[in-house]
Amino acid sequence: MEQLLGWSASIVLLATLICQVVKQWRSRSVEGVSPWLFAGQLTASTAFVAYSWLVENWVFVVTNAAILVTAIAGQVVYRRNVRVAGD
Repeated sequence: MEQLLGWSASIVLLATLICQVVKQWRSRSVEGVSPWLFAGQLTASTAFVAYSWLVENWVFVVTNAAILVTAIAGQVVYRRNVRVAGD
């Protein structure tokens, strides 16, 4: 039961982050998005992956690794949007 709860929470969290990145991709806007958002997310997710690995919590290893991927995608989209806005 605990694992089901953890995986369910993981899916909800990842879905919301992915929706945000997709929204930014489509809008091509950086309005209201802090450049520090994805930088902080990258840093925190990297540390959480390491921590989760050390305590052998696979729900958090997978979740934080996936969040790290969304942070990288978000940073790429943010930089593209800044470049597009500057053209």
